[in-house]
Amino acid sequence: MPIYEYACRDCGHEFETLVRTGTTPECPHCHSHTLDKLLSVPGAVGASASAAPMLPPGCGTCGHPDGPGACQRH
Repeated sequence: MPIYEYACRDCGHEFETLVRTGTTPECPHCHSHTLDKLLSVPGAVGASASAAPMLPPGCGTCGHPDGPGACQRH
């Protein structure tokens, strides 16, 4: 079942809802069926912005393959 976003023409309420085939959604605020389907921004699939970067084997801090103290920073 896809999730769609709608705006009610009667009361202006914006909402998202699961829509089953053959059903007509209604506004949860005023129960109107006079709705406009809104364009949705698709979500990104994959790593989140908060995910740790993948470093090559090494010291775990800078990623130098020879381990701690092998680079100029550590």
